[in-house]
Order: sequence, then C-alpha cells, then structure tokens
Amino acid sequence: MAGISAEQFNIHEAKTNLSRIIERVERGEEIVISRAGRPVAKVVPLSRSANRVGRGSLGGRLVLAPDWDSDETNAQIAGDFGMVP
Repeated sequence: MAGISAEQFNIHEAKTNLSRIIERVERGEEIVISRAGRPVAKVVPLSRSANRVGRGSLGGRLVLAPDWDSDETNAQIAGDFGMVP
C-alpha cells in the first residue's frame, strides 16, 4: 500500500490481537510490529501467484510439444540437472 503508512502494534498488542491483525492483512492492510517503539517486522498480505479452483483448472490452457516426454527431452533435462541419463 504505497503512500499509506502501516498501522503499528507493539509485540504485546500484536499477540493479544493476532486474529484481528490477520483479518486486516487479509483485507490488504500492512501492519508493523514494534519492540520498544522500534519497528522490527511487517505483516503484509501474500499475493497468490495462481488462482486455481480445482483439478483440471488449467485444462485447455497448456499446450505440450509432441516430444515433451521423449527420451531425448528427458536426457536433456537430466543433463541440465547434472544427472546421468
């Protein structure tokens, strides 16, 4: 949340109000945790990299090359990871 200062809680307040803090973070807020008035941690929302709703949710979105599982392809991948094919 650029430009908006995060609310600050001391450690005792954060322990007491952890559930409420997490709810606020889930809504997009950033919370700073302080010790003796000095900020030491920030609780921020995680951004989900993929919003998959269930099995097969990528169906029709992926295109596999005809040789995706060929011996040559597998040998090249094994070589990339330092493995002897």
